[in-house]
Formats: sequence, structure tokens, C-alpha cells
Amino acid sequence: MNESNAVIFGCSGPVLSSDEATFFRDARPWGFILFGRNIESFEQVRALTNSLRDSVGREDAPVLIDQEGGRVQRFKPPLVPQYPSGADLGALYGKNPDAGLRAAWLLSRLHAFDLLPLGITVNCLPVLDMPSPGGHEVIGSRAYGTTPETVVAMGKAACDGLKAGGMLPVIKHIPGHGRAGADTHFELPRVDASRAELAERDFAPFKAMAGEAMAMTAHVVFTDIDAAAPATTSKTMINDVIRSEIGFDGLLMSDDVSMNALSGDCGQRAGAIFAAGCDVTLHCNGERAEMEAVAAVTPELSGDALRRARAVCAAFMKPDDSDEAALRMEFEGLMAAS
Repeated sequence: MNESNAVIFGCSGPVLSSDEATFFRDARPWGFILFGRNIESFEQVRALTNSLRDSVGREDAPVLIDQEGGRVQRFKPPLVPQYPSGADLGALYGKNPDAGLRAAWLLSRLHAFDLLPLGITVNCLPVLDMPSPGGHEVIGSRAYGTTPETVVAMGKAACDGLKAGGMLPVIKHIPGHGRAGADTHFELPRVDASRAELAERDFAPFKAMAGEAMAMTAHVVFTDIDAAAPATTSKTMINDVIRSEIGFDGLLMSDDVSMNALSGDCGQRAGAIFAAGCDVTLHCNGERAEMEAVAAVTPELSGDALRRARAVCAAFMKPDDSDEAALRMEFEGLMAAS
């Protein structure tokens, strides 16, 4: 944890180049994130995560991934099964709540069986967003349902399964992405719902799960609260809503700084993210020039951000002694019966 800077970086390919290792040594990111371009085999990923940690000289450097199931699944067949989406799990919950909750827990526990031995310690799930009429399909089937009650129950089960497997979750996309009418990879959505409507529905799952260690922001403008900036770069949203109203005091990371919902170049975007109050910024695509621009404006972790980052590293637990084969059979049986 010593002298880490407040950034999580991706890398360009399946093997860390010596040039990248030197850059990471100097940039001192707090953690790393993997994508499909980084994955060829289990042995290769294990070597890559070792190389990433070696580059910063920290065995506890978190390595993140988005391994939800459905269409957001970085590890794919034949390395791992094609897992069901959040909507698939939510449909089972709608028919049989106990079976749905068990399936959500089991899927997260199976993710941990897949990922932890490879040196991946954080899975960016659960999605706590709820699709609304007019909302873009970028959330869509990733969501567990359309009511706070369903999303909270399933989200808690998913978090518990990861933690039982020795990993940590990231709740996303705080304070809620479900109403957004555009894909934030490409453009900035504006949500005009009233603050009261948002508090009753969209913010509710995040408030119920505010005790989790990490959350990822939404690049979405909520016009009734701050019409000028998306939540990621809005001091009002972060201070008044995420920290105060929702009550989240864990490590707050931005969604990807390279997404075009944000304005300016990557350095300007990262600067706005830190000015608004995010603890850590996330840069995913491994593009060197962009990473250099982000690194140039990234502060060292200090104060509350350092406290929260240390709390994350202290929160990892040893995996339980579950039998992987038995849990896989149970999960397959639940999904087959759904």
C-alpha cells in the first residue's frame, strides 16, 4: 500500500511488456483491471497478474475484472462456462425467491473458484441498476430486476458469494444507471427524473448496500441535482448524494475515464474526477498516451481515500472450504429447472 497513486490501470495485451512494467513502476497505480484482450489461458493470466504486482512491488495490489455473466463476461468458453445474466437470475428469483438467491450466491462463488487462483481478487459486480422505460440496453439484461427489493436481495447474495470465495465485489453504477437513455461509452446521458423519484427507486439499492467496500460511479447527469456534470465529476452528487444521502463511505472509483460520456482529454477527465471527490480513477484500455495523461494528474492516495483503500485491502478473507464440483452441480441444476 505504500505510496500508491489513486488510479487503476489496464494493460495492452496478454503479456506485460518491459516498457509497461517500467511505466507502472513509476506511475504506482493502486490496482489493475483485466479485459478480454488480456486473456488467453489460465497459466498466462496467472503470469500476467504476477507481473502486474511485481511492477509495483506490492503483493496486495488489487486486480479487478468485470465477470458478471451474460454479455459482460471477460473469461469465456472454453475457459469457463457461459454463465447466465443478471436478468436470468432475476427471472428465477421471480418464480422462486429462495432458488434465485441461492443461484446468485452460487454464481458469485463459482466466479471466485475461476478467478482467485489466477490472482484476480476483485469482481466488478453486482449491477444494482434498474432498467426503466426509455433506458438504453447497455444495462438491460445485466440487471436483476426492476424493483429495489429484488435488486437488493439478489445484490446482497451476489456480494456474499464473492466474499465467501475470498474476493471482493464492486457495487455499480452508483447512484444508478438504469434510466440513462444512452450508452456512456459513446455519449453523455441526461436523466430528468426528480430527486424524490430517484431516491425512492434508483438510489435505494445503493443505500441498502452502502456498507460494501467499493463502488463504481455512473457517467450520468441527473438534472434535478446537478445539471452541469455527470455523477462521476459532480462534487454535489458525490458529497450530497453518494456520501451523505446514500451513506456510502467505501472506496469510490470512477467508471472508465476513457468513456466518451466525459468531456475533455483523459488528463482533464481524470482531473475533474479527483476534483469532484472520487477516491480512485479507472482507466481501462491500456493506451499508453492516455495512461500517461491520467498519471500526470493522479495524486498519491492520502486522507480518507487512503483510509478507504487500506480498508479494502484489509477486507479480503480466506475462501471458505466449499466443494467446487458440488456447487457447480447445484448451480446447473437450479438453472436447468428455471
